Amino acid sequence: MIPFLIAVFTAAALPADLVEFTVYEGNPVFEGAGPGHWDERIRERGWIMYEDGQYHLWYSGYAGSEDATKKLGYATSPDGIAWTRYPGNPIYDAHWVEDMCVVKRDGTYYMFAEGQGDRPHLLTSTDRVHWTRVGQLDIRTTAGEPIPPGPYGTPAVFIENGTWHLLYERNDEAIWLATSDDAVHWTHVQDDPVMLPGPDDYDFRMIAINQVVKRVGRYYAYYHGLVRDSKPEEWTTCIAVSDDLLHWTKYAGNPILRDNQSSAVLVESPDGPRLYTMHPAVCLHTSRKSP
Repeated sequence: MIPFLIAVFTAAALPADLVEFTVYEGNPVFEGAGPGHWDERIRERGWIMYEDGQYHLWYSGYAGSEDATKKLGYATSPDGIAWTRYPGNPIYDAHWVEDMCVVKRDGTYYMFAEGQGDRPHLLTSTDRVHWTRVGQLDIRTTAGEPIPPGPYGTPAVFIENGTWHLLYERNDEAIWLATSDDAVHWTHVQDDPVMLPGPDDYDFRMIAINQVVKRVGRYYAYYHGLVRDSKPEEWTTCIAVSDDLLHWTKYAGNPILRDNQSSAVLVESPDGPRLYTMHPAVCLHTSRKSP
């Protein structure tokens, strides 16, 4: 039986600074560099981390058609608004890198990203700039068998009590949960999905989790959904809550953001939480604790 809950959390049940955001008037704060540049355009989820008094942004850039190789770029900012591209960009182009998630552990940065064909792989770095590819993620069923071939992407990863946790999608049709001891070899916690699209219109067609944050013993997942029958397609930013990572309940106030403000990442800044959406440009949304 799929442990998917149709119930929804009301506004009073979720921390306001995780769901109430104001659009920054100067958006977008970062976008593709335009014609003639390797990162003429950017796409999907990048990742922003606040550390050592700076904001650090990793993003995927490309030039030409949608199927052009996605390369890894890096930029920094003192305020999360005005960004400076690293002069040595792209910082990694040996393999396709997009839709990334970055986790820091014991001085090493772990980047989980989609590779070519929407198959996630792992890269590591000790300085945020120079990255080494470890390899493709090996995801297995509860019985130890490889999951069926095909695309499986948007890896959302975090580590807790020494165990790595991965929430990923297959064709944006549902979300699965797996765990690992080494960040490379993964085993399903269960073989059924832990989250499905719908039933409401705002995420009826497709979903993918971008980030999981934890507050006072509860997990909050920022995810994007595709609106039913939207032409042109409209992606939304939404949130769901769980006590165990298996049973997820969607917020009654979803979607948090509309109009293709998607691929969201929450950044804990000195001024309070900030929500950055990344596709097809980086836009800032400040919480009520932020200036």
